[in-house]
Amino acid sequence: MASASLDLVRSTYAACERGDRSSAEWADPEIELVYGDGPMPGRWTGLAGMAEAWREFLGNWKDWRIEVEEYRELDDERVLVLVHHVGAARGAA
Repeated sequence: MASASLDLVRSTYAACERGDRSSAEWADPEIELVYGDGPMPGRWTGLAGMAEAWREFLGNWKDWRIEVEEYRELDDERVLVLVHHVGAARGAA
């Protein structure tokens, strides 16, 4: 049986996969967003930090979308999500 954390993460990513990034009501005010690799690795905390990271990230792309490859429950509170990003960089031909 999936945990409440896993259910929440799945529903959040399902919205993102549909292109709906309009709400962060699901997020804890002290959320931690970590990009371990890629074009802008870093760590942001809080809702304002998460919004800043997403604005910066999405501002560099056109036709960007995300595809979830795997969910891994690490414990009762943490879920690791492996994703594949698809898109073209702004300014690319």
